[in-house]
Amino acid sequence: MIEWQKKGLLIEPQKHLWWMQTHAMLPTVIPLSGNEFRVYFSGRDESQRSQIGYADIEVSNGQISVLNYSKDPVLSPGERGCFDDNGVTPSWVVQTEDTLRLYYIGWNSGTTTTRMSLIAGLANSADGKSFKRYSRAPLLDRTNAEPFGILTAPCVLLDLDNKLWEMWYVSGEGWRNKDLPIYNIKYAHSSDGINWIREGTVCIDFNSARETALARPCVLKSEDGYRMWFSYKDPAIGYRIGFAASKNGKDWKRQDALGGLDVGSKGDWDSEMIQYSYIFFHEGIYYLLYNGNGYGLTGIGYGVSHEIPSI
Repeated sequence: MIEWQKKGLLIEPQKHLWWMQTHAMLPTVIPLSGNEFRVYFSGRDESQRSQIGYADIEVSNGQISVLNYSKDPVLSPGERGCFDDNGVTPSWVVQTEDTLRLYYIGWNSGTTTTRMSLIAGLANSADGKSFKRYSRAPLLDRTNAEPFGILTAPCVLLDLDNKLWEMWYVSGEGWRNKDLPIYNIKYAHSSDGINWIREGTVCIDFNSARETALARPCVLKSEDGYRMWFSYKDPAIGYRIGFAASKNGKDWKRQDALGGLDVGSKGDWDSEMIQYSYIFFHEGIYYLLYNGNGYGLTGIGYGVSHEIPSI
């Protein structure tokens, strides 16, 4: 059985930075040069609105250290009344020839539900230090087939050879009550990364009636197929990290026991829940960044492994 070796907390809220008074949520990584990488994530300001900033890190021999934090956010909440006016959280970054595309989560206040709507948006950058919205409207909008206000957390991969963009995203299936949305993971594809064909293809579905949420897919593609780490939630125990494998990216076999990571001991920063994982590879080692207790309230930690599950 493959297990991630936990290395502890990496990124914690920085009180001297106005945009991350609390939380460090949803790590999203891009390479810079050599051993340096950038981790985008969202902190919360004094009004508890999510803002996207970053930490630059150095990765070497199974260890990660923080080099610096961005002084200001790279993306802040949108205009009043827009889909992202209550907060923004990163989900995935794709490097094209001349642009970084940030697929992000927009938070919008609920009405008949106490939870907020979560809808995916898109912003672009030339330098990775400031992003401009592609549109004030959401990238994925509600349809008759997906009307419930949860269309979010996209993982996006670009296949340059086939000029194919693939997306795995979180999609609402309804509301059990005004406090409890139900959502799973679906698949979409595109020729330009902007206009997406959504056919309602469910990739990862619930294992039992107790589960209410399948969140934050992180997909690695290799010659032998696709691997996905994702978060699943039973309200009685909170979030855990699951795993699934696929040959074609659409048909998946869920194998949660292969996720390789469990909650920590009593009193640890990740003792109650683990979620929102991001996996990347560098110099023969896989690194897994993730959140623990409080949906990022305690920060971002990481684990390492020399191998990942086979397909």
